Amino acid sequence: MLVIASRGSQLALWQARWVERQLTAAGAVCRIEIIKTTGDKIIDVPLAKVGTKGLFTKEIEEALLDGRADLAVHSLKDLPTELPEGLVLAAVPEREDPRDAVVGRALADLPSGARVGTSSLRRAAQLRKLRPDLTVESVRGNLDTRLRKLDEGRYDAILLAAAGLKRLGWGGRIAEILAPEVMCPAVGQGALALETLASGAGFDACAALDHPATHAAVTAERGLLAALGGGCQVPIGAHATTAGARLRLEAMVASPDGAELVRGESEGALAEAEMVGRQLGAELLDRGARKILEAVYG
Repeated sequence: MLVIASRGSQLALWQARWVERQLTAAGAVCRIEIIKTTGDKIIDVPLAKVGTKGLFTKEIEEALLDGRADLAVHSLKDLPTELPEGLVLAAVPEREDPRDAVVGRALADLPSGARVGTSSLRRAAQLRKLRPDLTVESVRGNLDTRLRKLDEGRYDAILLAAAGLKRLGWGGRIAEILAPEVMCPAVGQGALALETLASGAGFDACAALDHPATHAAVTAERGLLAALGGGCQVPIGAHATTAGARLRLEAMVASPDGAELVRGESEGALAEAEMVGRQLGAELLDRGARKILEAVYG
């Protein structure tokens, strides 16, 4: 039997059950093991202030390494670019919509001073650049919790990943989907990561679920993030698309207040996805991102 490790949120379990269905259809026998992560326990502090890499993955990776689980299902954007020794990104299934969404009212319909909730420094920084007249406030919690806070009138709108809303059947609540050139998505947003030991039953079972074009796209995005050395305290966005054997990557680095924002794009061969990402990262550093990073990390 394959044991699938997952966080216990509604969205995490949707993702784990989706993987379970695919593996079961291929003849595997599976069960899901829910593991509480550090990020799940810290619910009253903005994530950027916690600043720990692997906030939503560390305890799950420990279960893989000590044999309590055969594979883990993560939201790829939660997975650090460097994995613990012995673990690999075994598969990346086809991606859902990677873009950001506004729930409540479209940005153009929000009056000056309207309260917009987001848990993401990346979204907040870009929103401050787009609409400096809005009041950006932190909102933590699972998707259903954030939507409830909006419905209670605590916010005029909230920013969320379109993928999570669509997966949970709440796509109808989206007031506006923001184009990547307007709101550059998080690295890996909308994609799932199947993490396993470097060999074994979990690795073998996951192979069939990999979507090569998506895997290449997120490899470029993660290459960029690795080159920047960015953590969750710096607003960094990246969005890669593929066409045949080619890949196009756009990215941005911003200061948390949105005052400074550096954008760039690059193209290259699908087979050189990581290099495309790393080269664009180096270019952004030279064009002002290094100054932003140094100001944040001191």
